[in-house]
Amino acid sequence: MKQAKASKKYWATLLPLYLFTILFVGAPLLYMVVLSFLQRAESWGVTSQFTLQNYIQILQPVYLSTFADSLKLALISTTIIVFIGYPFGYFMAKLSPKGKQRMMLALMVPFWTNSLIRLYGWIIIFRANGTLDQLLMGLHITDSPLKLLYTYPAVVVGMVYALLQFMIFAVYSSAEKMDWSLVEAARDLGASPAKAFFTVTLKLTLPGLLSGIILTFIPSMGLFFIADILGGNKVVLVGSLIQDQLVKAHNTPFAAALAVVLMIMTTLMIALYRKISGVRDLEGLL
Repeated sequence: MKQAKASKKYWATLLPLYLFTILFVGAPLLYMVVLSFLQRAESWGVTSQFTLQNYIQILQPVYLSTFADSLKLALISTTIIVFIGYPFGYFMAKLSPKGKQRMMLALMVPFWTNSLIRLYGWIIIFRANGTLDQLLMGLHITDSPLKLLYTYPAVVVGMVYALLQFMIFAVYSSAEKMDWSLVEAARDLGASPAKAFFTVTLKLTLPGLLSGIILTFIPSMGLFFIADILGGNKVVLVGSLIQDQLVKAHNTPFAAALAVVLMIMTTLMIALYRKISGVRDLEGLL
């Protein structure tokens, strides 16, 4: 009797979560998939006629190059974030408790400000005769203003700035839980600092590193507003293409098809992450 009541309470607590997931996650995704197989109406809206033309249209070189550019930007941004965020999170975990609190606060403060406002701050830095130009010319490194705004490097900097905290927090959470005595044991057995890091520390913090890669790579594929603000019209991402199809071309079926393909790509990334994590867990058990 008690087990039956406990089971009812368990399902009663899960029911709102399932309803929310179905209504606000599952239903919109299903609607987007169905919409991607419909035809655009001549004036406005869509027709109920089934078609594969939206997906065939994605195979055109102009759209494939957009996906390739988005993937390239995501890879470059994620690589830079790994080389900056991993050491930051690792050494942050070795700070004193007060040092960890202060560093955590310093990383969280930017999230209290709207991301668009923070990105417009980079415009002031990158524009001609802006803060960076004045600094470089004041140090006599450059003689004339640099054209950094609305360039590819500016977009990369914006991506790194917007997503770096996710890598830091992911690595920090793994490094903080790590058993540091294992590293000391490796050093006592004659391992060099580099060998102890790659054989012990890196393996123990790999779950956090992989989580950080997922949390930075997937959003960088669709953060089109960063490319619009810092790259102008020179850097076009898949997110920008979807926005143009919705707002300007009013071609919602094609926009839905682009979104479905992007969703499939991100799902494959998550599946790869889960497979690698599963292999690591299996090796740990063995």
